[in-house]
Amino acid sequence: MKILLIEDDKQITSLLIEALSTLNYQIETTNDGQTGLELVKAFDYDLLILDVMLPRLDGISLCRQIRLEAYQMPILMLTAKEDISVRVIGLEAGADDYLIKPFELSELIARIRALMRRGKAILAKALVWENLELDTNIKEVMYAGKRLHLTPKEYGLLELFLENPRRIFSRSVLLDRIWSADEFPGEEAVTTHIKGLRQKLKAVGMTADLIETVYGLGYRLKEEPKKSNGKTVYSSELADTSQAEAKIMAVVAKMREEFQKSFQEKFELLEQAIAQLSSVNPDKSILKQAQAEAHRLAGSLGCYGFLEGSKVGREIEQLLNKHSSPHQSMALQLAELVKLLKQTLQQQPCSPANSSISQTQPTQLLIVDDDTTLTERIKLEALSWGFHVEIAANPKTARTKLALNPPEVILLELSFPDQEENGFTLLAELTQNHPEIPVLVFTNSNQLHNRVEAARLGAHSFLNKTMSVVEVLTAVNMVFNQQITTDAKVLVVDDDPLVLHQVSTLLSPWGLQVIPLQEPQKLWEVLESIKPDLLILDVEMPYFNGIELCQAIRGDRFWSRLPILFLSAHFEPEILYKVYAVGADDYIRKPIVEPELVARILNRLERTHLRNKLLHKYYQ
Repeated sequence: MKILLIEDDKQITSLLIEALSTLNYQIETTNDGQTGLELVKAFDYDLLILDVMLPRLDGISLCRQIRLEAYQMPILMLTAKEDISVRVIGLEAGADDYLIKPFELSELIARIRALMRRGKAILAKALVWENLELDTNIKEVMYAGKRLHLTPKEYGLLELFLENPRRIFSRSVLLDRIWSADEFPGEEAVTTHIKGLRQKLKAVGMTADLIETVYGLGYRLKEEPKKSNGKTVYSSELADTSQAEAKIMAVVAKMREEFQKSFQEKFELLEQAIAQLSSVNPDKSILKQAQAEAHRLAGSLGCYGFLEGSKVGREIEQLLNKHSSPHQSMALQLAELVKLLKQTLQQQPCSPANSSISQTQPTQLLIVDDDTTLTERIKLEALSWGFHVEIAANPKTARTKLALNPPEVILLELSFPDQEENGFTLLAELTQNHPEIPVLVFTNSNQLHNRVEAARLGAHSFLNKTMSVVEVLTAVNMVFNQQITTDAKVLVVDDDPLVLHQVSTLLSPWGLQVIPLQEPQKLWEVLESIKPDLLILDVEMPYFNGIELCQAIRGDRFWSRLPILFLSAHFEPEILYKVYAVGADDYIRKPIVEPELVARILNRLERTHLRNKLLHKYYQ
């Protein structure tokens, strides 16, 4: 992953280069906003980290310019200002997240990982498996440097499998996803095209079969084999991160020692400022330098574990900001603050220097399932999400683990063939005795009566095991953090009942309340009555098309900020131009790619939820 850091504080820049490089991120840096904009235009980055106060072009203006030029990579904004209005402006300018200086390294890394996960789902350009690479932009497939000539159906199948690793697709689902509505092939067509795809891959030298047949269910992408010291390992095997984290803390400790060596020089500058404040004709350039140094101290001291020192640095900055009319009393105040700063820097530094990233309290997740392969895979992936996973192979073991260490979230299978009881019994007990613990049913039993019974017994969500591990952990993460409330309402307007059903089926397991509307002429009536959090429109509909509806909504003061996504089969540039010109936030092409649709909707709701929360605080 390639990160561009735009920060003019050399200490913070050095710290982040060392720490993030240890975690195998590729870091590029610049110390001014204008150069940062030029780098964004010249190179591809997976994430941008921007300071707000930058020379030549400030961070908020830079962020706004990046979004105006349609760059969509995640942006994390750093600011030393605690003013909520600054954060609101940053989010409005297009930032995905923000962090106030001083920040703890563990929190910054956690936020970077979260943005990377989100960005990966939305912005991936190349899909890779072993020596196979599929470029989604130019629709080209290469294996070991050789180009594959695939039919549109073969390409569609390959892209779908690569985008959804470990997800099982039945033949009927593949027909719905790859074949158009005016084609009427039988399920044997899927078998034929997968056979042809396998033969073409074999012909260019691929020895491994990347498409696995799951008998009785369908097909899925196999886990990617990799070679390490002559033996095969798998991509789902995650390396132990504790060594990397310990290495980061060692780097921080070493850099803190180097940073402390510069304290004397910084204190000398502050002493000069005290003298200037006591002077009849103060040298304002020295006061300006001292103010800039105090600003840097406020941002960087906390990163090295001197949190109190960071607070004092900010007080010094605020005091020197008043130097337009210096007075003897200001000199006395500054002298006291400098004295206090020296005292705080003589104390033992606190977090993060004395605690590793892994010492932050993880979320406790209990998985009740007898599928050891699947549960171990989830457990490994969950490490990078901040979850501590306990596994119980049956309801009886689950009760024991509940008594010893109650979890914060539970994933529950319903079927236990070798046991006398099923998951419904445990679900009923959990609802009765532990209503505070959300339970997500996670099963292959997708029948309607199971869904109804699980809902009746109090299940929070119903997840099918065809979902990828990332999708499952996203659902669990949403339940725990409650960043998007489960009553978030999504209004879908489309004259095709099949599309309405598909979108409802996709979004409901994520805790979203989906309201389908097949009659666009009733939009305003429904809009006013349910007050949705997000609107999805088709382009072509009877009575009013989606572009006209979007234009009318944007013209209303109350609905001007409602997130609007278009879901359409149109590819024409002029249609896309019209959609964005009338105020659409996003455009998703049919046929629906589930991870893309879900990721875009959750990202938009999450950003809107946070923005509204900050605006509410700001105007209180």
